[in-house]
Amino acid sequence: MVKLSVNINKIATLRNSRGENTPNLIKVASDVQKFGANGITIHPRPDQRHIKFKDSYDLKKIIKTEYNIEGFPSSNFISMVSKIIPTQVTLVPDSEDAITSNSGWDTIKNKSFLTDVISQFKEKGIRTSIFLDTDLRMIDAALEIGTDRIELYTQRFSEMFKFNPKKAISPYLNAATHAKKNGIGLNAGHDLNLDNIDFFATNIPNLLEVSIGHALICESLYFGLENVIKEYLSKLK
Repeated sequence: MVKLSVNINKIATLRNSRGENTPNLIKVASDVQKFGANGITIHPRPDQRHIKFKDSYDLKKIIKTEYNIEGFPSSNFISMVSKIIPTQVTLVPDSEDAITSNSGWDTIKNKSFLTDVISQFKEKGIRTSIFLDTDLRMIDAALEIGTDRIELYTQRFSEMFKFNPKKAISPYLNAATHAKKNGIGLNAGHDLNLDNIDFFATNIPNLLEVSIGHALICESLYFGLENVIKEYLSKLK
């Protein structure tokens, strides 16, 4: 079964909008695990507009499943992750003012930088993943960098899926096959939702984990958080 890691950034955004502690991020993370999710994902940003740095440490105490921290590997991010030691760190090439992730790494251009960063995390025993597009050259370079996994950026799949599912999945299938051939684990995330997750997970071989936040929280406004998590888990079997 493909693992479901729930990104709780949007819960933190809602909490921060009132400057109080409702909804309680720690309780939501506990409930998400209780409802069956296989992990919790956060993406703390420098401006702390959703996940606060304190949240990153507080969550470590209550996460009993897998803990995945995403972010750009600045010196502050590297220091924080090295102290928390989550299950997995996912490196994304976001600028400080990015609203959300919008591209994968150029692993050729950033090979030296990423190699150094990943070696630091692996020394701590943290599983590493790199956010990538479906360019096979970038997957080859990711192998040389030494990452354990890659996370395929799935926004383009989600956009095209509405019009041509077979065409939408094709580059992701090629990338997944190439990753398997090179012995790299495969994650995926960004704009996956209840409408397209079944098709994606069914057609992508060796998919280990999906990280879903925005869509899952939006769907939960209509159907309830527990119901939506169970629906994702059913589709990922």
